[in-house]
Amino acid sequence: MDADDNHRGWAERSGDFSPEYYAQIGPNEVSETLATVFEHYAAEDASILELGCSSGRHLAHLHDRGYEDITGIDINDDSFEVMAEYFPELVDTGTFLTGAIEDLLPDFPDDKFDVIYSVETLQHVHPDDTWVFEEIARVSSDLVITAENEGNGPTRGRSGSEVSYVNDDFPLYHRNWKDEFSDLGLAQLLCEPGKRDTVRVFRVL
Repeated sequence: MDADDNHRGWAERSGDFSPEYYAQIGPNEVSETLATVFEHYAAEDASILELGCSSGRHLAHLHDRGYEDITGIDINDDSFEVMAEYFPELVDTGTFLTGAIEDLLPDFPDDKFDVIYSVETLQHVHPDDTWVFEEIARVSSDLVITAENEGNGPTRGRSGSEVSYVNDDFPLYHRNWKDEFSDLGLAQLLCEPGKRDTVRVFRVL
């Protein structure tokens, strides 16, 4: 699968792992972990960007806890119609942009957001597009948070196991997120493994 096919698959996604699929599930364990991380590391008036926000279940959870300077990016245009149905107060509060993060992030100025986070989105970035991690570091003024499926297998992410497929449908690219962002000059503050995802908090130095 090349980078364009990868984007197209998520832009046209319906059914499992679509915006409506996630809206129906609603906030989950990762949403709670993110809220705790924000409480400890982010200011109450922090400007927040979620990469791959889908229909907004994690942002809605943060909004319920008082965060209002909220922006979301998602490649699937259905995301925001579903958001309007399930999380109308979020739609009224935030700013939401349709497109690939590789297309939108370069348009933001340096240090635009206090906190940038991703939940199971960066794991889908094609190997040809890993330059976008540098854009994430550039656009954040303080924190970058990753909540990605790092897997439990001993070989996950190692040489020869850099990619796996979900239901023979779409690829997951397994990376060492500590190394990815440390190499860009960020310091890891926290690593919190969960049942499915590992949450890592990085500070821009």
